[in-house]
Amino acid sequence: MRRAFLILIPFIAGLGAGPALAAETQRYQMEKTDKGYVRMDTQTGEMSICEERDNQLVCKLAADERSALQDELGRVQSELKALDERIVKLENSLTAQLESKLPTEEEFQKSIGYMERFFRSFMGIVKDMEKEDQAPQMAPAPNKT
Repeated sequence: MRRAFLILIPFIAGLGAGPALAAETQRYQMEKTDKGYVRMDTQTGEMSICEERDNQLVCKLAADERSALQDELGRVQSELKALDERIVKLENSLTAQLESKLPTEEEFQKSIGYMERFFRSFMGIVKDMEKEDQAPQMAPAPNKT
């Protein structure tokens, strides 16, 4: 897998560009070779081989960097595959857990029976309280003192 990166080398540093641009242009160090240039990223240490084509520099990753990139790509792909497998396992186990926790029809009917008895008893208590409220109340006897 070969990727070529098109790099334009501006001559902004000599034109009085701002400090941020000047700092960015110092990130790369270029060395002339008999076949072109070698570019080193001073922050990461990555090396690229560059050659001039149509008045532009075209840089390619050095063989060491390319193999390191391919190794990293393989590692990331393996990690992605492992994560996908883990997701499938988790989803399947959650589905199985939910299905196993649902009550059987017999357990469900038994629970409904308990609820019916509870509500019938509760309604009986409410009806008794209503009867007590509807019963005629006797006026209190006057004090004879």
